[in-house]
Amino acid sequence: MPAVPPKTTHRRHFLLGAAAASAASALAYPANETLNIGCIGTGGRCRRLMKDLAGIPGTRLTAVCDIWDESLEQARQIAGSGAFVTRDYHELLARSDIDAVLIGSPDHWHVPMTVDACNSGKDVYVEKPLTHDLSEGDAVIRAQDANQRIVQVGTQQRSMPQFERAREILGGGGLGTVHKVRMTWNRNRRSGRPGADEIDSSTLDWKRFLGNAPLQPFDGYRFRNWRWFWDFGGGILTDLMVHWIDAVNWLLDLPDPALATTIGDTFAMDRWEAPDTIQTLLSYPDRNLQVHFEGTFVNQRDKAMVEIMGTKGTMYLDRGRYEILPEPGSGIEAELFEPGTGERGADFDVNGERPHLQNWIDAVRSRKKPNTPAEEGVRACVSAHLANLAFRTGQVARLEDLKQGGLAG
Repeated sequence: MPAVPPKTTHRRHFLLGAAAASAASALAYPANETLNIGCIGTGGRCRRLMKDLAGIPGTRLTAVCDIWDESLEQARQIAGSGAFVTRDYHELLARSDIDAVLIGSPDHWHVPMTVDACNSGKDVYVEKPLTHDLSEGDAVIRAQDANQRIVQVGTQQRSMPQFERAREILGGGGLGTVHKVRMTWNRNRRSGRPGADEIDSSTLDWKRFLGNAPLQPFDGYRFRNWRWFWDFGGGILTDLMVHWIDAVNWLLDLPDPALATTIGDTFAMDRWEAPDTIQTLLSYPDRNLQVHFEGTFVNQRDKAMVEIMGTKGTMYLDRGRYEILPEPGSGIEAELFEPGTGERGADFDVNGERPHLQNWIDAVRSRKKPNTPAEEGVRACVSAHLANLAFRTGQVARLEDLKQGGLAG
């Protein structure tokens, strides 16, 4: 019979647990208390989220920050004339009247801003991808945990009802054994953002925009199309694939992939550094699983979707529904679930932004983990960074190579 630990050990664990619970409780916000939210990096994506956030009861948009006058003014109009306005996000974080921040900056600013916000005592909603480089992951998780902050990463599928129900089905083995996953994000769009070459450099702070990126002359096209340049973004894989791989990580409880191979080409966007058409294959040998992603800007066939392929059937998922397609003789039944035509009706958010923001606000109030905390945002980016490493080196990339900062030997 195992020895019983001394009572003092039990008491110590109880006291530590009670202290942690007490600290979390002390940080909670009453349901009737208004949460004041500052918005950082108020480009088009952030402004869309601001409009959704403004519709959530008990929230107030209190401050806006951007380095470009045009984005700053448009955000101020959404927030209202009384909002604090600045180009320097440190000024926003220093304000005691702000409880939380919404970060919609370019990718290379996500981690620095999130870390600074956590260290300033603010809770954070930050757009995906969380990391611009694998090495940033530990710092942002530490900042979240050490400061007891609520960090929600904007991979909103985790807050959508069809994905929640799909996870229950998959967790119960409803598709049999899953050996293959297929993901797509296909568009037919042949130009970058219009008017980029006509931007007046005096209307923005280019040096502040660069941040930790290499010093370089002002380039309006790079500024407006930053996602497709390695200094600021990671192309299709970090912008789009990261949505689906985060969902698949969650649905199937996956580890990091062991290796990746990627093919990419530029067919339409001749000024981009990142390819506009790409395919990547991720391997999970410990799970006997392959995960494939394709993305393009030259054809919209299959658009944006996930197919989880099991021995008994396939589950199709997108932002509007899931559908189960049985294998012949499997014994499982076909099923279709469309929240927009069922229990959610007209209130269903096909893009998932409102429920994901609501989940964040609920977590800020309760101090419970949100649906996509920092550690999950970091984990989703590992696959995208590994796939980009394979593309940029032209070789099969292994996880240990990525952790070492490049391909070994």
